[in-house]
Amino acid sequence: MKKILTGIQSTGTPHLGNILGVIIPSINMANNSKYSSFIFVADLHSLIQMKDLETIRYNTYQIAAAWLAFGLNTEKSIFYRQSDVSEVTELAWYFNCFFPYQRLTLAHSFKREISRKGKINVGLFTYPMLMAADILLYNAEVIPVGKDQLQHIEITRHIASHLNKKIGQKLFVLPKAFIPIKTGLVPGTDGKKMSKSQKNWINIFSSDEILKKQIMSIHTDNKSLKEKKNPDKDCIMALYRLLAPLDRVEEMKKRYIKGGYGYLEAKKELYECILKKFSSERMKFSSFVKNKSLLDRIFYLGAKKARNIAYERLNKIRKTFKFNSLFKI
Repeated sequence: MKKILTGIQSTGTPHLGNILGVIIPSINMANNSKYSSFIFVADLHSLIQMKDLETIRYNTYQIAAAWLAFGLNTEKSIFYRQSDVSEVTELAWYFNCFFPYQRLTLAHSFKREISRKGKINVGLFTYPMLMAADILLYNAEVIPVGKDQLQHIEITRHIASHLNKKIGQKLFVLPKAFIPIKTGLVPGTDGKKMSKSQKNWINIFSSDEILKKQIMSIHTDNKSLKEKKNPDKDCIMALYRLLAPLDRVEEMKKRYIKGGYGYLEAKKELYECILKKFSSERMKFSSFVKNKSLLDRIFYLGAKKARNIAYERLNKIRKTFKFNSLFKI
C-alpha cells in the first residue's frame, strides 16, 4: 500500500485552486484501497508569511472544515496539525545540516520572494527543508502538489538520495509528485495561477454576495457583447471547464465563438455553476466551522496516530545518526 501525503498552509480559507488541485484529488486517492494517506494543516509553514497567531489558528479551523466538508474520512486517513508533531522540526534540522546553502538559493520560491521584498526571514529560505521533513518523516511515496511545488519535491528526492548514499542504506524513500492532469493550474480572477498572496482567489465558502463579487471581478478583454470571443483565451471559460458538465461547457464554447454572448452572462453562469456544484459542501463547511470542539477532537486523534509513526521513524533516524533514542512521554 503506497503512502500519500499532502498539506495546505493555514494562510487563509482554502480557495477554489486548493480544492480542485489538492483537496478533491487527495480525498479520491485516500478513498482508494491502494493508498494510506497523511493529510495535514501546515500551520508551521504559514509562519513564513503570517505572524498573527490568532489568525493562523482561525485559518487552521477553516482548512480542517474544508477537508471534512469534501468528505475526508478521518478514520481511514491520518489527519493532523503540523505543529502537533514536533519530530518534523528535528528532522528538518538534520536536513539543514546536510543540504548545501548554494543549492537552496536557487529555489524558485526563495528567488521569487526576494525579488519582491527587501527583508526575507530565514523560514522562507529553509522552507524546502521543512517540506522535505514533512514527507520523509513518514516515507510518503506520492505527493499531490501544484506545478509550483515540483522543485521542492525534487529537493526532497535529492536529500533522500544523498543521505541514503552517505549512510549506506535506504533509510528514505524517494517520493514522486502527483499533479492532476485536469487541474494542474487553476487560474485566478486575473488569469494567473490562483493564489492567496496574489489576492486573485475565489472562495467558494464565502457568502453568496461576496462570492458573486469575486466572480464578477474576473478579468476579460474589452470585446463587446456582439463580438466573437476566443474560448481558449478566456479565464471565465477556463474555470467553467473545470467545474461544469461537458455538455454545458460545449454550449458555452459555441456561444463564445458565435458572438452575441457577453462576459457578464458568462460570469453569471459560472457563479450559478459554483453554487449548484458545491451547495452541499458549503453547508457542511458552515456546520463544521461552528463546531470547534469537534475539530479539536479530530486534530487530537490525528496527532496521536501521526506521532506514533513519527516517534518510531525518528528513533530509527537517530540511531542511524548515532544519537540517543527519544524518550516517549
